[in-house]
Amino acid sequence: MCLPMSSSERPLPPPLPAIDDGLPLHALLSPGGAPLGLSAETLPLVPEDEDPLQALVAELRNYQHELELQNEVLNYSQAVAESASERFETLFASIPLPLLVLDEFDMVVQANAMAHRAFQPSEKDRLLVNFKPFVHESDTQRVAMAFEQAKATGRAEVHEVLFQINEQYELCGDLHISAVAVHQQNGPATWQYLCAVVNQGPLLAERKTLQERNQQLHTSERRLESVINSSLDAIICIDQRQRITVFNPTAAALFLCSPQDALGSPLDRFLPDATQALAFASLTTQAVLGEMTGMTVSGREIPVEVSVSFEHHSSGDTTTIFARDLTSRKRADAQRNALETQLRESHKMQAVGTMAGGIAHDFNNIVGAILGNVELAKADSTGNPAAMESLREIEKAGRRARDLVRQILTFSRNDKPERRPVQVQEVMSDTARLLRVTLPPFIGLQLLESVNLPPLMADPTQVEQALFNLCNNAMQAIGNQRGIIQMQAMRIAPDSYQCERLGLPVAEYLAFIVQDSGPGMDAVTQRRIFEPFFTTKPVGQGTGLGLSVVHGVMRTHGGAVDVHSEVGQGSCFTLYFPLSDKHDADFDFAEPIAAKPVALPAEPPEPSASRHVMYVDDDQALVFLFQRLLRRRGYQVSGFTDPHEAMEALQGAPSRYDLIVTDYNMPGFSGVDLLKQALQINPQLPIALASGYVTAEIEQAAIAAGAKALIHKPNDVQDFCTTVHELLNPLNF
Repeated sequence: MCLPMSSSERPLPPPLPAIDDGLPLHALLSPGGAPLGLSAETLPLVPEDEDPLQALVAELRNYQHELELQNEVLNYSQAVAESASERFETLFASIPLPLLVLDEFDMVVQANAMAHRAFQPSEKDRLLVNFKPFVHESDTQRVAMAFEQAKATGRAEVHEVLFQINEQYELCGDLHISAVAVHQQNGPATWQYLCAVVNQGPLLAERKTLQERNQQLHTSERRLESVINSSLDAIICIDQRQRITVFNPTAAALFLCSPQDALGSPLDRFLPDATQALAFASLTTQAVLGEMTGMTVSGREIPVEVSVSFEHHSSGDTTTIFARDLTSRKRADAQRNALETQLRESHKMQAVGTMAGGIAHDFNNIVGAILGNVELAKADSTGNPAAMESLREIEKAGRRARDLVRQILTFSRNDKPERRPVQVQEVMSDTARLLRVTLPPFIGLQLLESVNLPPLMADPTQVEQALFNLCNNAMQAIGNQRGIIQMQAMRIAPDSYQCERLGLPVAEYLAFIVQDSGPGMDAVTQRRIFEPFFTTKPVGQGTGLGLSVVHGVMRTHGGAVDVHSEVGQGSCFTLYFPLSDKHDADFDFAEPIAAKPVALPAEPPEPSASRHVMYVDDDQALVFLFQRLLRRRGYQVSGFTDPHEAMEALQGAPSRYDLIVTDYNMPGFSGVDLLKQALQINPQLPIALASGYVTAEIEQAAIAAGAKALIHKPNDVQDFCTTVHELLNPLNF
């Protein structure tokens, strides 16, 4: 009797039917078992004395019954085998994959319909007899190695094998190989290979599509990542629990926190005020939260402008926060406000300068008339002490008025200063020497040593005036309290922000620093201290021009003045003078043509009796005054208030006059017009122009017209007479 195949070779047949009192066939056929159809207990007992023939017959019947049962088992096994074969054939034929059974000589033993349609799509194509000829030469070696592997291990796979079906058609698929050893009754076992070809065409197309989509997605992600990383705004993404999932480099720089440290942190770590606004996420897709206060890792507050974008999707909600640093904007606004303030101050100074230029001429004429007549009255009142005292008080008031106008013109006009090399320490020492005369004993003055400082190209008089005004202002601020004033000079290079705030180019400067221990100033006072006529002193105790003069001096030198003060902490003023050569080259250091006061001799020079001076001014008081002054010194004087009458007189007698002194500003006929017309009549005649408001334009116009001198009004009487004498006697000087 043949043994059944192992479970690894074929499926187990269904249980055998039971016969003879419920015993299965395999129990009856088991070795050592009782005869078929009989149990050990039911075997007939043959008496010992029974006939042996009957016993033989009974045994033969038992064998016959056993053979019948064996036939039934064989019939059942055959039925099971035929059924399994039919199922295999049906399964082999119905599998939607090309299946082939190959022998070890590459012959196709069996192939299903899918294999025939795949490898022989038409009758003209190559017959499916052998398998390997269909493999493309580029994959021949891989397929051969796969068969060897299947023979060794039982299975093998080769991916994306190209099969050349015909000239127009190719098949690409994965080849799966299973090797089975078939045992022969006579001879060694042979190998058969079950090959399945999984067509990868649709899968490859889908895979290619997916790869392209993935590539596009990857490209989009990289582009999005690049946009996020290069954004000038801080971008923060949070999840539903308000935990940070994205933290771009701008956010890292803004909040001073690395992305690795920020990821997973709660949003309120950096934007504590923004968390409350996220409750509106379900109501909108975008929201502008406006200006908020952000927090750096160190706890420093920074102003930010925040907007939010909400995204709703099936996997969850995502919130993107855009934060823009407002520090630069705030700084720019502050700078703009500072520049606007400077512009307003400049316009205010310009307006004051225009006003001062408009009134200086007439005001100086009045002051000149007062001082000149005081000088004449003093000469006539030598024997009257009371009158002399009154005249001295009048002269004192007149000089104060003259100085007041000069202060206004100092900061209001745009004249170029008379620059020359100035030793810094010398200027500070001269200023300190003047200050110690007026400083009370309870206020100390300290000069801090300044070494290795280069000479400063500046007008020493104006620099001393600026330092004196600052120190005098500090002295008045300290008042009757004990205090100290420090003055120091140093080289300094302000940063770009400070230079922009002060309206200076980025360069190195020589700075004069004046610091006091006074009561200090509040912010409102600091904004107005450089305004003309602004003062915190009681009425009648200050003009409000001291710091305005300082502002005008620094402007004419191409520098700036800065102030730092706190209430109760004193004040510190810094004067920035440029040191670079390019600034020095822009200025003309030539001496001005205006006559300078000179030391007078003990007695006025004796003029020649033949010298004749023509004085032209629209102010009758000045004409009368200078006529008296010059006549007392022996000159012949012809005074005119009408320039046209003066030119008619000159035209009538060109050689009669030796000098013409004319006012620069006269209604309808300027001094330059008179000068040009007079030189046409007598080209050799010396002419001097007088003005109470002298600018660089006036000086240039006077020189171009041929003026010999420019007299500043109001001048001292002796200075005026000396200038006239110099012009009439040029060879003696």
